[in-house]
Order: sequence, then C-alpha cells, then structure tokens
Amino acid sequence: MDSIYLIIIIVLLVLATLDLVVGVSNDAVNFLNSSIGSKVAPLWVILTVASLGVMIGVMFSSGMMEVARSGVFYPDKFTFPSIMTLFLAVMITDVILLDLFNTLGLPTSTTVSLVFELLGAAVAVALFTLWTSESGGQLSDYINSAKALAIISGIFISIAIAFVVGSIIMYISRLIFSFNYAKRFRYLGALWGGIALTAIIYFAIFKGLKGSVLVTPEMLNYLENHMGTALLYSLAGSTALMALLQHLFRVNILKVIVLAGTTALAMAFAGNDLVNFIGVFMAGYDSFRIAGEVAATGGNIETLYMDKLNEPVMANLPWLIGAGLIMILSLWFSKKSRSVTETEVNLARKGEGVERFSSSPLSRSMVRGSLTISKSINKIMPAPIKRFIDRQFTPVKTENGASFDLIRASVNLTVAALLISLGTSLKLPLSTTFVTFMVAMGTSLADRAWGRDSAVYRINGVLTVVAGWLMTALIAFTVALLIGLFLMWGGKITIAVMILLVGFMLYKSRRMHTRRKSREQQQQQVLSSEIQLVTSCNEDVRLLLNKTLSIYERMLQGLRNEDRKIVKKAMTDANELYEKFKDKRTYEVVPTLENMEINALDLEQEYVQLVDYSYEITKSLKAMTEATFHYIDNNHSAFTKEQIEELTMIYKILSEAFNRYNEMDMKGDYSQFAVVTNMRDVIIDLYQKLNKRQIKRVKAGESTTRNSILFLNLVNESKIITLQSSNLLKSHRNFKENYAKAGPDVNAKTLIQQVTLNL
Repeated sequence: MDSIYLIIIIVLLVLATLDLVVGVSNDAVNFLNSSIGSKVAPLWVILTVASLGVMIGVMFSSGMMEVARSGVFYPDKFTFPSIMTLFLAVMITDVILLDLFNTLGLPTSTTVSLVFELLGAAVAVALFTLWTSESGGQLSDYINSAKALAIISGIFISIAIAFVVGSIIMYISRLIFSFNYAKRFRYLGALWGGIALTAIIYFAIFKGLKGSVLVTPEMLNYLENHMGTALLYSLAGSTALMALLQHLFRVNILKVIVLAGTTALAMAFAGNDLVNFIGVFMAGYDSFRIAGEVAATGGNIETLYMDKLNEPVMANLPWLIGAGLIMILSLWFSKKSRSVTETEVNLARKGEGVERFSSSPLSRSMVRGSLTISKSINKIMPAPIKRFIDRQFTPVKTENGASFDLIRASVNLTVAALLISLGTSLKLPLSTTFVTFMVAMGTSLADRAWGRDSAVYRINGVLTVVAGWLMTALIAFTVALLIGLFLMWGGKITIAVMILLVGFMLYKSRRMHTRRKSREQQQQQVLSSEIQLVTSCNEDVRLLLNKTLSIYERMLQGLRNEDRKIVKKAMTDANELYEKFKDKRTYEVVPTLENMEINALDLEQEYVQLVDYSYEITKSLKAMTEATFHYIDNNHSAFTKEQIEELTMIYKILSEAFNRYNEMDMKGDYSQFAVVTNMRDVIIDLYQKLNKRQIKRVKAGESTTRNSILFLNLVNESKIITLQSSNLLKSHRNFKENYAKAGPDVNAKTLIQQVTLNL
C-alpha cells in the first residue's frame, strides 16, 4: 500500500484532535451557559460535573458514527483513494470553519458543519470521478439525497421546536414560581426537582443506553418492556431525594437540578456530537484497515469500492475514551470556549449593560410589532389577570450578579437535554448548538429579559447568530467542495499545501482572538473605588500625552521623508488610541458612575470631562494620520521644507507643555500651570499665522490643491488638539485636587502622590 494513505490517516488523526479542541471550544456554550450565567457554583465545580457528563456521554455515541460514513453518500460508489480524499477534505474544512467561529466568539453548529462538509466533499469527489471516467453515471448515484434531506430538515426544524418549547415551559414556570420563588418553592420544589430529574434520567440515560457500549441487548430489552415502571420508580425516588435534601439537609435543590442538568446536557452533547469530531477519522481508519486487509491478499486497493462502510459500526472503546479526555482538557483550558459562552450569556442575561450587537432595521421592526401586539392584548385582558401576571414577572435582583436565576437555568438545561437526547435516541444528528441556543433565547423572551432598552440589540444578536448558522451550511458546503476538487486534482502536493494552510490560519486566528478579547475586557472595565478611579485617570492622561507626541512626531517624519510605512504605523496607533477612549466613553463612564462608592459630584464631573477631552484629542489624531497616510499612499506632491518646519513648531510647543505638565504632575505642584495656558494661546495665534502663510502660497501657485487641503486640515486638527489638551490638563489638575477634598482620609493628597509615583 502506498505510504500516502498512512500519511492521510495520521493527518486525519491530527485534524480530529484539533477538531475536538476547536469543536469543544465552540460547543462548550451548549452545556455551560446556564450554569455559568446563573453562577450556580464555582467554575471548577461546573467544569467538573460537565467533564463527568462528557466522559459518560462518549460511551453512548457509537450509534451516531454511521452519519459520517454513510449518512449523506453511498460509500459503495467510492473507491478507497477517493473516499480517503473525501474524508481529508471534510476534516480540513471543519477545523478551519470551527476555529473561525470560535475566534469571532459566535456559536455555530458542528453538526451542520459536518453534514454539509460531507455533502460538499462527496459532491466534489463524485463530480471529479464523473469528469475523469467514462462510467456514464450520474451525481444522484453517489449522494444519498433522501437521508441527507431528512438529516438537514431535522436540524433546522429543531430551531423552531426548541424556541417554542423553551418559551412555553419558561412562561408556565414563571407563572408558578415568580421571580421571588423562595416561599412557593419550599412546597413545590421537591416535586419540581423530581419531575426535572426524572425527565433527565429518562432521556439522557434510558434513551441514551440504546447507543452505548456499556450495556447488553438483554438489559436494553428489559428496560423497553418495563419503561413505565422504571419511570414511576424514578419519579418517586427523585422526588423523595429532593424532599430529603431540601427539608432535612437544607440544600438548595435548584442548584442540584442545574448541576444535574449540566451533566445530562454534557452527556447528550458528547453522545450526539462526538461523531462531528472523530466520526470522519474513525471512518477513514476503518477504510484504511479494510484496504490493508485487501492489499495483504494481493488485491488492488486503487479500484476497491468501500461497500463495507455500510455495515453497522463496531464501537472502539479506547478511541472513545481518548476522545473524551481531549474534550475534557479542551473544556478546562480553552480560552475560546469562554468567548462563545459569554456571547450566549450576554444575549440571555436579565437587565441592561454592554450590548455586543448593534440594532438593525429588522430587529427594530420586530420590536415595534411586538409592542403593538402587546398593547392590543393589554387592552382586552381583564385587570385582575394582568395584575397577577405582572406580579409574577416582577424581577428581583439576582444573587452574586448572576445573569439570570436558577429557575430559568433549570428550565434551560432540562428542556435542552430532553430535546437533544430524544434526537440522539432517534439517531437524528440534531444540532446541540441550535437546540440549546434557541431554548435559552426562548426562555429569555418568555422571562421578559429583553427590555425596551435592550430588545433591539438582543434580537439582532439572535438574528446574527441564526444567519451565521445558515451561512455555516453554505460556507461548509462550498469550501469542502472546493478543497475536495483541489485535492482530487493536485494529489500529494495539494495535501501538503492544505496542511500548511491550516496551520497558518490557526496561528492567525489565535492572534485575532487575543486582540478581540483584549478590547472586550477593556469595554467591560468598571471602576468602583476612589483608588481605581485616580489610578485609571492618571494612567490614561499620561498615556495620552505620550502617545499624542509620539504619533505627531512620526506623522511629521513620514511627511518629511515621504515614508508610507511610518505614517501607517502612526495611523494604526492613532486608531487604537481612538478606539480605547471611544470604548471608555461608551461602556465605562455610566457604569462607573453607577458603581462608585463615593458621593463627590465635582470629582465625578471632572472624570466625565477627562474622558470626553481625551476622546476628542484621539479623534483629531485619527483624522490627521488617516489623511496623511492617504496623501502619501496616493503619491501626491511632497510637503515643502517650509510647511514641515511650520508643523514642527506646533509639535515643539506641544512637547514642551506636555513635558512641563508631567513634571508638575509628578511633584503634585501645579503652581506653574500657566505654561499650559501659554501653550494654548501661542498655538492659537500660530494657527492664524500659518493659515495666512498657506493662503499666500496658494495665491502664488506654490502649493497644489491636495497639498493645501491637507496642510490646512493638519493645522486645524492641531488647533483642536491644543484646545482639548488644555482642557484635559486643567480637568486633570482639578480632578486630583477635588479628590484630595473628597478623599475619606486626611492623607488623601499623599495617596494621590503615591499613586502617581507608582505609575
């Protein structure tokens, strides 16, 4: 047998391992979001119970392995070389696609990815085979269109079912318990917990056992014949256990339900989705083993058709355990899994805050329509019923700043586990992402988590994720089709090219994810104490002054030498600085004012002004560097020596004033603050003179139109920077002086000096 096939098997194994990592990073949101969002327990406890569920779930997954080998195509129509190429194209596409969605922090469906990748790669291999042979066959001879359609329709129907079921059950649950559920839960909690645990046990264990390698056919037959009795015993035992824990041991049984639901959902995820990660490798490994047996007897594997892949899958326990261990390690250590989880928790949380998504015409129209319908219903609803419903849905503050309470978390997990486990028992590869996400969104809607100030953003977020799912199908099919054709056409060389491409894309996506997370952390910063406020403002002012001088200097150097690269670097730094203070203005200021532990209006006012002045300065820096870069990038005429010297005069004045202020700030002595005022007056006067000089150059024909426009813009933006800098430094001085007055201790001024020195 040609060694290329052994190489392909090794590559498939490596890609399957990577796929487990990136796949779990994306799908961790499916079973972690309810526990993390409700803060039911410390993170290590949540991850521990989820890991237990994953390891049990992988034992239940063998029945789903058939999807990867014969779910969407007829393996008996493909030769050994072509089917190995098909599997390789699928795995390459899957790793790239899932890692891209993880980097963007968007949940996607690993099931949809796999199905459409298999479909695209199968179509590619079939088309290439038809084009290069004279078999006279048709594409329909290769593709199992009926089964593929059933799988795809089941996946997308699950979206509507999950949303509707989640909404209905959450609405009923909230009517029963309300947000202030402690009193009523004391009497109904044991029954509620018994029903939830019975449902989880039935679907996640009794139904899941059908595909498990852990039980015998005799045990399965016994359970099938005595299911009613087993359920009755389960309900009685679960209810009794919940009552015992609640009333005797004083355990919050909602936490038990949520953690049990997390375990069950992790089991359902592993049982249903493991095929998405290692199913293709297992099919390739079996194909390689079958071909090896044929080659050992002298058969020709180049013309060997893979009809044996139609036979039932024999589960390989060591492979399942190995896959489970990789999934658990990814669950604990993957940073990208946190990003995807945060996206769903953010969309489902109760109350206002930083919204990741913007609004759209469609989301605004949907909210307006919903408000109209709501007003119409309120007009005809009897007042007592309306008061009762409003009372049940009156929110209370969640514990520990959780995004939602334990009632909603238990509904999320129970309903999602039921639906996914039902799909698994029917051998339908339902998307765990679709089901859990839409259940969470349905319960959010029913729970009135989307208020007037957040609805348009949340709805647009849901629409964005759903659109991403639809795009997943199209992208997965198209990319797998193209890669499949490329591999079939190029042979061994293209395999090496694609492997290098995968490595490069994973490296780039990691850097992109790091930058995105850094900005998100910056957006979520909220200051809550005096020392944090003083430290942050001092750091920001010092950073802004230094960066302003650095960017201005490089811009002048780029103009002087017509150096495109140095101006581009200055433009990049200016844009980053602008985004930083734009985010502070948008996301930090109001939450900080709400969370401040002090009540000092003057201090808080100066803080708001500091952020505003900083933002205006960075906006001018951004405008200057972008205009300069485009000017040089378009190879326009160089600035004259006289123009460069005039702009340098502004830089030197700014530099002198900023450096003098830094010295005053370090000493805490602002007696020489007049230097800042003098800077402002000198540059304002210089602004008028430079404008007149440029006008004279224009009149004399010494300057081109574009040259004059840029020069005047730079002078004008420099004037704005001067005015805003003067305001900034004045506010910073007042800020520190006001803190000394508002500080809790007599030594507040000393504290300021210590903070300044520590910078």
